[in-house]
Amino acid sequence: MSPSRDGIVYVVDDDWRICEALNELMAASGLAALTFQSMADYLAQSRVDAPSCLVLDVDLPDINGLDFQEQFKNAHPPIVFITGYGDIPSSVRAIRHGAINFLTKPYDDAELLASIRTAIELDRADRAQRTVLQALRERYERLTPREREALALIVSGLLNKQSAAELGISEVTMQIHRSKIMQKMDASSLADLVRMADKLQIPINHSRSGRILFRDNH
Repeated sequence: MSPSRDGIVYVVDDDWRICEALNELMAASGLAALTFQSMADYLAQSRVDAPSCLVLDVDLPDINGLDFQEQFKNAHPPIVFITGYGDIPSSVRAIRHGAINFLTKPYDDAELLASIRTAIELDRADRAQRTVLQALRERYERLTPREREALALIVSGLLNKQSAAELGISEVTMQIHRSKIMQKMDASSLADLVRMADKLQIPINHSRSGRILFRDNH
């Protein structure tokens, strides 16, 4: 299946009528849909490499949808729950664990579509962030062990002279390390390098810190 520009909607519901209705609704809304009547069928299907959303029934023959959400929370796209037997504890549980919405059948098509589009945009943003982070990690891997040590000192706020003393090298050598780090990391400024270190969660560990710290990227 070729990915839709607007995203992929996976539907898992044991009622074939719901699957058929949602397939038609997605097609009319410019979204591609893949429908499954069990979780086993869904898990056996290869994921399309595109922003996506999972429309999931709570009461499936092979697993409770809420249990699936919690057990596989990092292995599925954002979820929109639909159920014929909604209750407040279940909806609170679903939302608390990251569900975009929890809708009771018969659901409102407009509300469902709005929730699906929110989920897809969230997944699109998350995928973009993962792509950026992966590229950043690849650049970091190009640094030598010594350059990684120097990087941690640079982003901790130490001057070249102080960083050189920490590493037991000359200030000139430290300046060379700094220049190579900036080049390999494709950093345009110290502030840019600090932001990269934040994303990579590079620990600060030098004699002036007194302990290992991690930069706060929030």
